[in-house]
Amino acid sequence: MRHPQRAGKAVFRSCHLAVSMLVSVVVTEVASAAPQPDPDQIANTAVLDLNALPDLERIVPLLADKRVVFVGEQHDRYEHHLTQLEIIRRLHALHPKLAIGMEAFQQPFQHNLDDYVSGRIDETELLKGTEYYARWQFDFRLYAPILAYAREKRLPVIALNLPQELTRKVGRGGHEALTDTEKAQLPAHIDRSDDEYARRLREIYDLHPQSGGQSFENFMEVQLLWDEGMADRAAAFLTAHPDHHMVILAGGGHLAYGSGIPRRLTRRLPVSIAIVLNGWQGTPEPTLADFLLLPEERSLPAAGRLGALLSSDENRVTIDSCEQDSACEEAGIKRGDQLVAIDNAPIAGMEDVRLALWDKKPGDEVSVDILRRRWLAKPKKISYPLKLRASQ
Repeated sequence: MRHPQRAGKAVFRSCHLAVSMLVSVVVTEVASAAPQPDPDQIANTAVLDLNALPDLERIVPLLADKRVVFVGEQHDRYEHHLTQLEIIRRLHALHPKLAIGMEAFQQPFQHNLDDYVSGRIDETELLKGTEYYARWQFDFRLYAPILAYAREKRLPVIALNLPQELTRKVGRGGHEALTDTEKAQLPAHIDRSDDEYARRLREIYDLHPQSGGQSFENFMEVQLLWDEGMADRAAAFLTAHPDHHMVILAGGGHLAYGSGIPRRLTRRLPVSIAIVLNGWQGTPEPTLADFLLLPEERSLPAAGRLGALLSSDENRVTIDSCEQDSACEEAGIKRGDQLVAIDNAPIAGMEDVRLALWDKKPGDEVSVDILRRRWLAKPKKISYPLKLRASQ
């Protein structure tokens, strides 16, 4: 008869052996399943030598022999517009016949830009004539130094963008939503063959929920219209002015990898180009651009503000409240007052308010007219002198 203790030891040894073999098998399988990196591929990793970065001054000679230089922007970044202006200054010193193409202005308003550059109208008239605050909306002070330089040197400024009436219609209902007259305003040829362009747009589309349920197809058609439309307008100017160079200012997404405006321009007109981007949120790949600028972040100077929360409805702007310690509060303006004029300029919408205040600084004085409604009496018009203040 087998001794129970010895039998237990035998069972234990058998189990131990089985477990050891199982562990050995598992370890072998895990080891064989581990990724096997390619040393050559890792060795080819691109390296950016931060100690050997050239400055803007050193890249200008490399841009000088290009007929078109694209300079990107994030629209609300002041430092991006400062580097754009510096490149324009330096290239203008080399090419007196230099034009500036701008995404910020839409093509139907070219005559307003011409009038401004020639000195026939001022900035406020330019803003009003181009419907800037209704169509582009970014703080005009971001672009004002560029336009002032163009005016001083009489450099043509070209409105590149298509009218938003067209792109909005296409965004909602595709090309089928356009009338025959509207379709005649579109570029004659639109290239849809760039698969990488479509892939990048799909990534952007998937990251941002679309209000109104806009389809990807319509989203892409709008992007194509912007890029083809701006390229078409720039090509038309360069063809009509063969002695001119051009700097094109547009959002970085329209320029990156050359697949937006740049290649659509060179498809129409075989000109030498360079692409300069101001910063980039993604990986800086060699195919991204010719140069990537890394400007120090800067902010616009403080603007003069009323310090009022406003609402707009039916051609009327109403005071919702005055911020604490603001010019609005100090003057005695009240909730519900209708804002009817600033410095005698009529106010019918938010664009009028921005137009009246665009160049004002803290400490500037303005005259504000309001209409105060009264119980069982006619509304009363009151004029207030206000000294504007900076943001709280």
